[in-house]
Amino acid sequence: MTGGEKRVVLITGATSGIGLAMAEEFSKKGDKVYGIARREAPLPEGVSFIPADVTDEEQVKAAVSKILSREGRIDVLVNNAGFGISGAVEFTELSDAKRQFEVNFFGMVNMTKAALPAMRERGAGMILNMSSVAAVTPIPYQTYYSASKAAINNYTMALGNEVRPFGIRVSALMPGDVKTGFTAARKKSLDGADIYKKLEKSVRTMEHDEQNGMSPAALAKRAYYISARKRPKPLYSCGFAYCLFCVLAKLLPSRFVNWILSKLYG
Repeated sequence: MTGGEKRVVLITGATSGIGLAMAEEFSKKGDKVYGIARREAPLPEGVSFIPADVTDEEQVKAAVSKILSREGRIDVLVNNAGFGISGAVEFTELSDAKRQFEVNFFGMVNMTKAALPAMRERGAGMILNMSSVAAVTPIPYQTYYSASKAAINNYTMALGNEVRPFGIRVSALMPGDVKTGFTAARKKSLDGADIYKKLEKSVRTMEHDEQNGMSPAALAKRAYYISARKRPKPLYSCGFAYCLFCVLAKLLPSRFVNWILSKLYG
């Protein structure tokens, strides 16, 4: 890619929330952006839409092939598509837990597997996976969401070592609370609330924090910064408080970290 040539960027979940903000930011900075989502919605000027469900491997392959046939390459893949569920582990339907991983984790896997061969052949590329601070500070009553994001972190770090010899960079961005429609879209279960007395309060606290969180635009700027790094770190957070949480989670005894989380959300 020459110095004046636009990067080709593919963003999943690009029609709302963080994905939409990233599509706007990357496009504004001069990238040629393609957005993938299950349903079409208005996108920023210059952003191309391709319908695909990230959990459908054949749809993903077709979408990536379409971009490669048009552009000849994908410079940056942002795996952003995801959703959340909340509820007591004991009462969470297994089908809901599996769906959480199908979208958040295996959707990312499908996209990465489809884009990697072309990146490897070119000897260049960037994969940015959207994780969460919940990956390192697991939140009670959001157990499966936290677990899916922890899986993303481990996948990111292991994959980064595998593909480094081919010039491919891999990072995960761990945002904290972000004010988007993600809160309203969360699938909430209050089953067992008569037994788990703190369930309702915990979810209310979490949703209040989200609706008072950072803007998607601020997170999009952070994502763009990471995507442009020649030697990015495997894991990033965004915002001083969340960076501090991640550092403390590594330094403090796990029992103490879990006690803090129980006071905040348990």
